[in-house]
Amino acid sequence: MKPKVCLVVGMGRGIGLSVARRFGREGYRLGLIARSETNLENYAGALELDGCTVKTFPTDITRTPQLISAVRESEKQLGPIEVLVYNAYASAGSRASELSVEALEDTLKVNLYGALVAAQLVIPGMLSRRKGTLLFTGGGLALNPAPDLAALSIGKASLRALVGALSKELYHEGIHVATVTIAGQVRRNTPFDPDLIAEKFWELHAQPPGRWKTEVIYQG
Repeated sequence: MKPKVCLVVGMGRGIGLSVARRFGREGYRLGLIARSETNLENYAGALELDGCTVKTFPTDITRTPQLISAVRESEKQLGPIEVLVYNAYASAGSRASELSVEALEDTLKVNLYGALVAAQLVIPGMLSRRKGTLLFTGGGLALNPAPDLAALSIGKASLRALVGALSKELYHEGIHVATVTIAGQVRRNTPFDPDLIAEKFWELHAQPPGRWKTEVIYQG
């Protein structure tokens, strides 16, 4: 039996770590992608203490060649990716009336372009196996934009549209595409605890064909 592999792009100590741990509990090998090598080593150490098999791939996801290399290397070391979790985001504290095109572009490289590239890298393999799950960390700003967070609001709305388009394209190909739209501030020991949110990621992945949802709006 081939190993089950979950790749988390945009690994962090909140949702990323909780989602990785949740899939690790189910026997998934874990690939972790983020910019900081030191942070990745810390996350990997914590997950390995839980008995998880982990590989880390320090990457600047705004640099497409680096992202391509990291995904390819994760497949080489861990095996075919069954689950992709895209959890990266970037923000720029500015109102839309003052937001420069350059600042918006910088955030979209993380909030949208990286998600598209990562998905496109794993989709061919999933199509050949007629199996796979693409999960994206969405935000309530896609539904209710904040004036002082215009770039992130635009990015999350764009990501939500990407998920919808991919879901309709790939639904009948055996690939489940979905987003967890988090309508609140993630914080441990609150209704928005990342461990609680991680459960929604797992529930989406575990849904049987024919009952797939494209979005869970998490309101705590």
